[in-house]
Amino acid sequence: MQGQPSDTARGAAAYRAIHQTLDGGVIFSDPFAARILDDETRDRLEEIAADPSLRPWRLFIAARSRFSEDTLAASVTRGVRQIVVLGAGLDTFSLRNPFGGEGVRVFEVNYPATQEWKRERLRRAGLAVPVSLTFAPVDFERQSLADGLRAAGFQADHPAFFQWLGVVPYLTRETVSLTLDFIAGVLQSEVVFDYAEPFKNYPDDRRQNVMAVAERAAARGEPWLSLFDPAELSKMLRNKGFGIVEDLGLAEIADRFYGALKQGTMIGPGAHIVRAGNTP
Repeated sequence: MQGQPSDTARGAAAYRAIHQTLDGGVIFSDPFAARILDDETRDRLEEIAADPSLRPWRLFIAARSRFSEDTLAASVTRGVRQIVVLGAGLDTFSLRNPFGGEGVRVFEVNYPATQEWKRERLRRAGLAVPVSLTFAPVDFERQSLADGLRAAGFQADHPAFFQWLGVVPYLTRETVSLTLDFIAGVLQSEVVFDYAEPFKNYPDDRRQNVMAVAERAAARGEPWLSLFDPAELSKMLRNKGFGIVEDLGLAEIADRFYGALKQGTMIGPGAHIVRAGNTP
């Protein structure tokens, strides 16, 4: 429906909710994930949970949130007081923010209609908007990210942490590059985002399956527009001034976060999680 988060964003929230019940939330704890889901998505949770082919996505989505929020917590320890959630969708960090009492502000960036839908979901769930949260509605056809954040009270001359999950593959390379330029220009900034590798990087036995997933995404109006080779992306980030680049592939993600859930997970080319920073 018009103004709602994309199917991908709703699916990510569903995976986080299922991870709490099916996996005990051992990778990432999110007690609000199920509460803010719309009824249609909530009614499908058992069906989604019963599909074993979706397990790799569920674990990856839990891990990327865990990695991002671990990095976020470390940034707060070093003095960051501005958190920007780009393409926030149904993200719930603002509801769980343990740093609100320390003056940490959260800016959620999304299209205005999508944010209004989320506000309605919060109202229906009986969840108050935290005082530490500022919605930054940005109509990217008429407004730049910099202007939208500035209007919401974001200070580009103060350190900031950016969370940018589940978004990059669906943007053009130009938009990805411009967003990274903006982040790199913020004093002592750090960003965590995820990306996918080009189809040519996959072995033959996996390439067709991955391409089929991409075709299904395109069919529902969410085509994959930007895929990056790890070496190419690392070079781009360093050229933009990010002196710190940490890139985790599937094997590293499984080793670091999955524990006993690691058994049966795939390794090799696929989704990555990146931390990039221009901190001293």
